[in-house]
Amino acid sequence: MERPETGPELDSADLDRPSPARIYDYLLGGAHNFASDRAAGERAAATMPTLTAAIRANRGFLRRVVVRLAGTLGITQFLDLGSGIPTVGNVHEIAQHQSPGSRVLYVDIDPVAVAHARHILSGNPLAETIQCDFRDPAAVLDHPALTDLLDLNRPVAVLMNAVLHFVPDEQDPGGIIDGYVEHLVPGSYLAVSHAAPDPDHPREQEAMVEDYRRTTGAEFINRSADTIAGWLHGLDIEPPGIVPVNEWYPDTAAEPILRTYGVLARKP
Repeated sequence: MERPETGPELDSADLDRPSPARIYDYLLGGAHNFASDRAAGERAAATMPTLTAAIRANRGFLRRVVVRLAGTLGITQFLDLGSGIPTVGNVHEIAQHQSPGSRVLYVDIDPVAVAHARHILSGNPLAETIQCDFRDPAAVLDHPALTDLLDLNRPVAVLMNAVLHFVPDEQDPGGIIDGYVEHLVPGSYLAVSHAAPDPDHPREQEAMVEDYRRTTGAEFINRSADTIAGWLHGLDIEPPGIVPVNEWYPDTAAEPILRTYGVLARKP
């Protein structure tokens, strides 16, 4: 498949340059990607053989987080930032299965991701998607779709799944988090997953990151658990803490993979 189904939202897309959302979609086995994305994904997977398993483990973390939030913690409002290309087990499907009244707003800057999300969400009045840069909290929080769908006077779960490692330090990832958290009421949650240094494969990881930067023009930064913890000041980190995503309430015994941290935190 050379080109996914397109619409007016895709007119401005640079389809010759690989997109993080579409590379992720390809490595998950999705169909909404282009030749440039597949080539970049193949190079990354060849350089770092555990990459595909890590991406799937990260997706599993997102699923378990949403199940816990909607099924155990009583959260019925979700803001999914940098949501990417829709794939099996979307947040709205999981949340609405656990709690049928759950509302979900997806946010992504990639027009392909947004176009396909709109197609999938057609006919679902409790889920919507917008094309917006999650690095601008004010633009997201003031968007009419958000104010129409979510009630910020009630608890909301903000999901930042595998997005902050694309944000360089000079763009202040912690400040971006603060820009959302300060508008949340107590009892709201923040879920984060983030790529981390892999001490077992440092050369392979660095080669993969350099190729990614060169082909996409985007940044990619692996960060430590201590750095992530520093962004969560004022929040209560839920058990089991900041751990590899495949060790966060795993369905089965966790196996070692390329390291990605996951954490769920609550606003007291």
